[in-house]
Formats: sequence, C-alpha cells, structure tokens
Amino acid sequence: MKVIPIGDRVLLSTEESEEKTKGGLYIPQTAQEKTQTGMVKAVGDDKEAIKVKKGDKVMYDKYAGTTIQIDGKDHLIISMADIIAIIS
Repeated sequence: MKVIPIGDRVLLSTEESEEKTKGGLYIPQTAQEKTQTGMVKAVGDDKEAIKVKKGDKVMYDKYAGTTIQIDGKDHLIISMADIIAIIS
C-alpha cells in the first residue's frame, strides 16, 4: 500500500523502543516509555510549510497524529506543526 500525505502532513515510520536494558534485563511493553521519534517516509505538497525531507529523523509531540499500519508496520501521519525537532 502506498500512502501520500497531502497539505502540511508528514508520514513517519515510528521507532520501537529497546526491550532489554544494557544490563540484560527485559522490560515489559506496559512499562516501556515510548520515545516520540520517527523517520520521515513521505511529505505533503505544501512545500512552504514543510521544513523536513524524506529520510530525516525527527522528534514529535507525544499525542500527535493518526496511527496507521502499512505492510504490517506502524506509521504515523502528523501535521508539520507537531514536529518539534530534527535529530542528527
């Protein structure tokens, strides 16, 4: 399935958090703190509003966007205003 965001929307692939600590302890899913980072997979057509490009790693607001599944993997469609930083 191919998803192309429109306007000032951005499609992100969300990143999974580590299940095991450096010391070797496993952390259950319910106890893991979710990081709000993702990789930009596609951008909308509003070139003036969008400040990120495909391939950028970004940080976004905790409760932002709409979660969708593409080919069995979680993705997020969010507004450009919900992206708070580019991580390099």
